[in-house]
Amino acid sequence: MRIALFLTCFNDTMFPGTGRAVVEVLERLGHTVDFPQEQTCCGQLHFNTGYRPDAVPLVARFARTFADYDAVVTPSASCAGMVKENHPLLAADYAPAGLQREVAELMPRVHEFTEFLTDVLGVTEVGARFPHTVAYHPTCHSLRGLRLGERPYQLLRAVKDLELVEVPAADSCCGFGGTFAVKNADTSAAMLADKADTVRAAGAEVLCAADNSCLLHIGGGLSRQGSPVRTMHLAEILAATEGVAR
Repeated sequence: MRIALFLTCFNDTMFPGTGRAVVEVLERLGHTVDFPQEQTCCGQLHFNTGYRPDAVPLVARFARTFADYDAVVTPSASCAGMVKENHPLLAADYAPAGLQREVAELMPRVHEFTEFLTDVLGVTEVGARFPHTVAYHPTCHSLRGLRLGERPYQLLRAVKDLELVEVPAADSCCGFGGTFAVKNADTSAAMLADKADTVRAAGAEVLCAADNSCLLHIGGGLSRQGSPVRTMHLAEILAATEGVAR
């Protein structure tokens, strides 16, 4: 199986370690992962702010860049949702028939990381050990868009020595929402304060999620409150082998 990593521009700029974690997990499972250098933004920023025709060249670039791969894996539920749900909409509204076909053919091969592990590879145990108390935040895109459901929890429960705890009102939004946090700063800050309170109430050492964007937002709020809770992408926990003999 030819697998490509779609890292996303956000992760590439701010959290490249998440991409390395994805590759480490997949290589541990016996797979080779390519990183096509031609990849850029998926166009979510343009789409969400109303510049939809301007996102079409990015849709075309994505389809061209990943056309020859059996699977495209991304550690971002947000960007996976953009590609799987909105690329076909953009192609249908603004693109010629050829690009519409290319997008339609590629979409079934695009997978969020936890979805790829559980549904495509059929694994939940990936050889990880992480002896810490962990809480999981189901981001809006992962929960309501991709409907990842139990997949992240199944993977976390299979990590050796990890204690998984629940966040009260876990399904509430953290208030990030991309440009929402900029355009509606006061509302976003209030939502973040509520989320930070519930995270601290969970009593975890680490908060993880399938989107670094939300973790950045929540982590900033926790830091300003002086909380010792640290944030990690789920992929980094699955890549961890703390205390395992090499």
